[in-house]
Amino acid sequence: MKIVSLFTKAPGYKRFSYEPRFYDQKAEERKEREDRIRQEIERERGQRSEETSDYRSRMTGAFHSARKRSQASKGSLNTALIRLGVLLFLTLFIMAFMTWGKAAFYSLLLFAPLYIYLKFRNQQTSPKN
Repeated sequence: MKIVSLFTKAPGYKRFSYEPRFYDQKAEERKEREDRIRQEIERERGQRSEETSDYRSRMTGAFHSARKRSQASKGSLNTALIRLGVLLFLTLFIMAFMTWGKAAFYSLLLFAPLYIYLKFRNQQTSPKN
């Protein structure tokens, strides 16, 4: 069966339409502001009930609070990874100290100033606000 498929024409590739999405925060805020103004004008004229506008504002508030919660969880993930890294480093250092003795401690004393220099080097060269 495989030999027969070698001599036949292979099917062409499948096409799909892809339209990239673009989010403009300023345009979104402008649209929300215009909608609020329209709602106020309609409320003054008595054309629209207040329930729909309240529902809409509650929905947008819920989305904003959900976004803030997700950003907070990302921060807690970073701190957990840092703690895990420190714990791993201390475990490896204790194992090295038990294996090689004071040589591991002295090597740590050699690398600590190098680490501090590399960490604070970028902060010194960055412009201050």
